[in-house]
Amino acid sequence: MKTATIKIQAVRNINYRTDASYHLSDGQNVQRYIASSPYPLTTIGHISEDIFIGNRAKRVYVKDIEHGIPFLSSSDILKANFDSVKLASKKYTPEIERMSLKKGWTLISRSGTIGNCAFANAKHAQKLASEHVIRLIPNNILRGGLVYAYLASKYGHSLLTQGTFGAVIQHIEPAFVGSIAIPMFPDTFQQEVDDLIQNSAKLREEATDMLIEAEYLLKKEAGLRDLVPEDYDYYGPRNAERKVSCFTIKRKDITTTTINAFNLSERIRKTKASITCTTKPLREVLLGGETFSSTSVPSIEVKPEHGVMFINQKDIFDNIIKGKWVSKRNISLDRLVEYGEVIVACDGTLGENELFCRALFANEDLSGALISTHFIRMKSDGVPSGYLYTWLNSDYGFRFIRNCQAGTKLCHPIPKMFLEIPVPIISEESMNKIDTMVKNAYTKRYEANNCERKAITMVEQEIEKWNKY
Repeated sequence: MKTATIKIQAVRNINYRTDASYHLSDGQNVQRYIASSPYPLTTIGHISEDIFIGNRAKRVYVKDIEHGIPFLSSSDILKANFDSVKLASKKYTPEIERMSLKKGWTLISRSGTIGNCAFANAKHAQKLASEHVIRLIPNNILRGGLVYAYLASKYGHSLLTQGTFGAVIQHIEPAFVGSIAIPMFPDTFQQEVDDLIQNSAKLREEATDMLIEAEYLLKKEAGLRDLVPEDYDYYGPRNAERKVSCFTIKRKDITTTTINAFNLSERIRKTKASITCTTKPLREVLLGGETFSSTSVPSIEVKPEHGVMFINQKDIFDNIIKGKWVSKRNISLDRLVEYGEVIVACDGTLGENELFCRALFANEDLSGALISTHFIRMKSDGVPSGYLYTWLNSDYGFRFIRNCQAGTKLCHPIPKMFLEIPVPIISEESMNKIDTMVKNAYTKRYEANNCERKAITMVEQEIEKWNKY
């Protein structure tokens, strides 16, 4: 049973609302915690230069980065990579400057899943975001990293979600965000938190640059160019100039594996033929020549100290992975993720911006976690794991995995075709160099997450000190 003593002024301030469900809600408790701050209180609006959303307008999407700008949804702002986001037309998108993001802003999801926050780094900068993302520009009355850590904390999230409205799709508005109270934390505390957040942003930028460089080196050594839409088939919007994908195939080349034209794509056949360096089928560079997946188990949620983190396909591509903690009972511990595994999302739809067929490298964040059955997992043998990840994560690897798909509404790769994907074999020195770059990059991401978690924890512990007794 929850109990609390409420002052009459608190009842008057909300038009004499007296129901216990309101006054004992988490949001009201957090407001009381913040009100007990030993530091002066101000509002988010006062410490912000501006709080706004992007303009609402009809959007035209394009395929070519030359004619488009990456466009982030409210869920995209949390991702570690922006490779799969849509491209909004440079020509037909109004008020591009108003919609463009800048480094150092705090981004807040406004609709659907409300209150998720991201600290914009250089990789967010100059990308566009929808009107479902609130932009908060700090004015340096309080340090930007501190403001972000406050709103991203469990207390900040509770305050953000109090102002939701809407029957079917919930929203919050910039004016409400501006009204949220925030303590004027001491300068030394602000500095320490801000340094952690800024360092986290820098590490993520460095990690992304290293992964881009690793892919560039792989293509250079293998003599490959970047793919263009004419090199593969895909589902989705296309321009009028694109030629129809029509081809014939000899009867002797049809096997029991598939008769789907998408799987037998002539464009993909030519793209594979364009790889002139030595290649090996994927099965020959995997431990045991096979892939594997996690075993389905009942997920009984428990407290973190009593369980193992369970991660699904939606959460695993975020910067900070927020899985749920489940009981270890009936879980085979040898099925937990090991450092260095290469993981591919293996269930989904064929939308160009879906995570289906995207690859991941299992770093320190994923090591020891339990992931769902919706992933193909691999352990490399014959090529370094970081090199294998770089290939499967490249535009070539992604298109070759997509080429293996089967299914109607929910697709998945055909295992036999998947294991025949060609893997370029370049010099051992270059493969090891790429492997090192990938491992260093993913360690930087792990360190970045630790910095952010530490900053947020510092804010939460500071607030908890005021209400210890």
